[in-house]
Amino acid sequence: MARGIGAVARQPYWERPDSTYLVRRWPDLTAVCFGTVFFWLSLTPSLVPRPWFLQGVVGGITAAIGYALGSLVATLGRALFRWRPSEKTRAHLWQAYWVAGLVLTVWLIAESDHAQRRLRELQGLPPAMAWHTPVIMLIAVLLWALFLLVARGVRLGARRLIRGLHRFVPLPVAIGLGVALSALIVTVGLRNVVFQRGVIDLADRIAYATNGGTEEGIRRPESPLVSGGPGSLLQWRDLGFQGRNFAGSTPTKQQIGAYTGRPAKDPVRVYVSASAPEAFSSRDPFAAKARLAVRELERTGAFERDVLAIAGTTGTGWVNADISEPLEYMHDGDTAIVAVQYSYLPSWVSFLVDKERAAQATRQLVDAVLAKWSALPEDDRPKLVVTGESLGGFAIESSFDGVDDLLARTDGALIVGTPNFAPMSREIREHREAGSPVWRPLYEDGRNVRFAQFPERDLKRPGPPAVWERPRTVYLQNASDPVVWWSTALFLHRPEWLESPLGPDITPAIRWFPAVTFWQTSVDMAVSYGVEAPHGHRYGAGPVDGWAAIVPREGWTDADTARLRRHIEDRKAPY
Repeated sequence: MARGIGAVARQPYWERPDSTYLVRRWPDLTAVCFGTVFFWLSLTPSLVPRPWFLQGVVGGITAAIGYALGSLVATLGRALFRWRPSEKTRAHLWQAYWVAGLVLTVWLIAESDHAQRRLRELQGLPPAMAWHTPVIMLIAVLLWALFLLVARGVRLGARRLIRGLHRFVPLPVAIGLGVALSALIVTVGLRNVVFQRGVIDLADRIAYATNGGTEEGIRRPESPLVSGGPGSLLQWRDLGFQGRNFAGSTPTKQQIGAYTGRPAKDPVRVYVSASAPEAFSSRDPFAAKARLAVRELERTGAFERDVLAIAGTTGTGWVNADISEPLEYMHDGDTAIVAVQYSYLPSWVSFLVDKERAAQATRQLVDAVLAKWSALPEDDRPKLVVTGESLGGFAIESSFDGVDDLLARTDGALIVGTPNFAPMSREIREHREAGSPVWRPLYEDGRNVRFAQFPERDLKRPGPPAVWERPRTVYLQNASDPVVWWSTALFLHRPEWLESPLGPDITPAIRWFPAVTFWQTSVDMAVSYGVEAPHGHRYGAGPVDGWAAIVPREGWTDADTARLRRHIEDRKAPY
């Protein structure tokens, strides 16, 4: 063994001359150095704390990107310069890499552990967290090696294809055709086979099976004012998983009255699922579902309520109870909430393939409800508000032609944690007042639109002489929410949310690096629910303050808001 270790120390690399082997040589030193540096950069903190196993994943992906870049640099260097290091020099360089690389990697992972602990403290999480240095390194190396083997397999296949084509066409033509065909095969394979028929189809099958179930403890509503209940135009079995959760967890007038101490009404909740039979018998399923929703609203007397809310749903069709219940409790149940499901896929899948369906379905619903509502006498119709969280917020934004259109056609809006590509919030950020940060943009002096992470104080800014006019639109937007800030532009461009001043829950140690920050933020989205509100993609009881600012019940006070906020925080969410 000692003799073997000595041999590796003298020549810490290996090269096989036979080009038919997939692994025919030791990785290029320049590329390895680039990959290692990129791995080090991946250890820097991002928006939310990362668990150790995801740190290994993001480290391996980032290292593979760095290796690819380093390999390109090395190839260009060999093409431009004739000098090559001697075997002895190569051995010394590799020896230096193994010593310095290992020491620096262990030290930087330890520093990353400290940074993650500081970020957890900043976001109100307990500092205790195991940071397994050897396992992080192992995951990163294995993932990097997998990417390397795949890349070398593609390259070997391309070379064999070029040699085969060269039998029939000149070499330059063979090279061009071989590269083009290889790129086409890889692209089609990744998109159609791996992604579409693999990942998406698997997610679809799982989501479809889930959509047929019901959350434990959820029962068919007894109220005729709720979809799926007695007399409903929609069958309980057709509501889908999220629809049954939404309808079956509607608070009763007894529950609301027990909290408020005042007489209450049973709230109206209308939900049309993606599997509603009417949708399959129409050439325009979204329009058919919107018409069905309006008929159900008419049946339940929703247009005679004090407040009528149109809710955009997430990918699975979810409507957050922390948004719906505060409105119902605030108005003693004299409310109606309507939602339409456009998909049962998980939000991350809908984020990739279904967001246009979200916009189309929700716009049809908004237009149909507004048409009915606008035809009513102005003094004899409910206040109409719109709301949505995450992809549901994007769907609501896409239902209007901008901020002015939203303010002109509704009595207010509560938008929570919208994705970066949402059109209205992007418009607001682009036209915000000079000097206001992108994570808390000031739009037209806060006259009708305000952003908040800590709404009990943020919604009061700016104070006098600025006037908080009606109708009002409230955005709940956490500075540390990766769903809000994720964009493919992160790959090459430094984002505005990293400019000074930083958000209140973003660590000063955060930095932007090409490619690295993109993958870090992508991983952050996967763990954005692992923190407590108001951080990450968690907004908790913030909607209480939002509704109190937008459409409060007559006589509503700040003390009422604080009491309801505590009630929403302390209760166990029904779904």
